[in-house]
Amino acid sequence: MTRPKRGTDVPVRITTASAGAGADIASRQKRYVITMGVRTLCFVAVAVLAMTHAGPGWLPWIFVVGAVFLPYVAVVMANAASTKSDGFELRDDSSQDKQLPPGADSE
Repeated sequence: MTRPKRGTDVPVRITTASAGAGADIASRQKRYVITMGVRTLCFVAVAVLAMTHAGPGWLPWIFVVGAVFLPYVAVVMANAASTKSDGFELRDDSSQDKQLPPGADSE
């Protein structure tokens, strides 16, 4: 009984295997929390600059833009899957490389 062919079966090297689901979720949550923390700092900066009238007039607007667009960035970064690639392709079995001859003990 042979295994049914599926499109292009590409072998996976262990060095490019993805991390476990728990580690992947933890890294996504970490990126999301860091980005939303920066967003919170933007809101605090806008409040402080508005109350103290410190800095140039355009400075609070930069923090407002950050506070508005960082949730989108946080969600995109949290949903981005981490992929590993070492840049090398696996060779197929039809390689023409020189091979050692069978040993004297082999049958």
